[in-house]
Amino acid sequence: MESLGNKLRSARESKGYTYDKVGDDIHIATRYLKALEAEEFSGFPGEPYILGFLKNYGEYLGLDAQELISLYKAMRIQEEPVPVEQLLLKRPERVSSRFVLGVIIGLILLGALAGGVYFFLSRPRTKPLVEATSREPAEYILNGGSLERRFYLKDRITVVYGEDQYPLELTNLGEAVTITTPYGPVMLDLSQEVEVDLTSDSIAELRITAVDFDKNKHDVGAQLRFELDSTLLLANNPSPEQTGAGSNASGEAAWRPSTGLANAIPIFNSPNAYPFTLQISFQGYCMFRWEIIAERDRRDRNERYFQKADAINIQAQNGIRMWASNAAMVKLQAIGGGRTVPLELGGAGEVVVADIRWIREDEHRYRLAMVQLE
Repeated sequence: MESLGNKLRSARESKGYTYDKVGDDIHIATRYLKALEAEEFSGFPGEPYILGFLKNYGEYLGLDAQELISLYKAMRIQEEPVPVEQLLLKRPERVSSRFVLGVIIGLILLGALAGGVYFFLSRPRTKPLVEATSREPAEYILNGGSLERRFYLKDRITVVYGEDQYPLELTNLGEAVTITTPYGPVMLDLSQEVEVDLTSDSIAELRITAVDFDKNKHDVGAQLRFELDSTLLLANNPSPEQTGAGSNASGEAAWRPSTGLANAIPIFNSPNAYPFTLQISFQGYCMFRWEIIAERDRRDRNERYFQKADAINIQAQNGIRMWASNAAMVKLQAIGGGRTVPLELGGAGEVVVADIRWIREDEHRYRLAMVQLE
């Protein structure tokens, strides 16, 4: 039976298609197309991407997408190791005396080698083992903006917010990263992020992301990102002049002035922040996640796979955070104040995280902008 990769390659070559043409037509990076034909799946972010790209590629070539997915799953089953129990149930075939003699000699040599290793490891040491020099815990300070470092056990970071300081410490690196805060511990898995309310006002001022870590490996540490800037904060004390123009329809104040937003794409400019709608249509298969941010009484979040011609509308007062597995498949329109502005999220095969949110430029001016996050 023809293999999965050969089936894809034969179909593409029979139509005279190049990788570049296919990638442009279905918005999948050529490296993924080549990997599918070579049956090299280690470079994909996860199995959902493999299944989605197989479906799109197969339908484009006129193949049965379900058959391709079945071939892939059968291939993965074959790669699974055979259980030892099944091997033991097989009746051994008769072997020659020469083979038996070879096995006996091999076992003797293996026993001699094991004895030598044991003798070497158990012999008295002339010098005691010297323990590695203990590492002094590092101290960091975050005063606005963001900080990303590799943290090790007992490393600390002091978050400066307003006139107060909030100490945080990395206290455990087991199945999850544990960080102790003044209000109790927070735990993160790989690539997970949490928002921390430092001032107990029901608004998160600090975001912590576990960028990279190996479970139960203390010596490797964890790559952590701490973000404390106006991208997370609301203007809690609007001036009297802003009472009517500086708050949105829900009574929540709009975003504080932001730093490090040179890459922000402006959408609307207005003397006041107002509710807006994000209209999203999908051009193909895509994993898409969104959540409402910076609203006291609303924490809507959703995540699922979307296909071609799917569409959703999201309404927000202050901001929306989006995550897309294939940004070229997502078409956006921001609607508000009687205006509609189309937006581009990213290119083919790009994994993009972005916010659409209100930013306060000064006391009397606001800007709705799209900001791509790292």
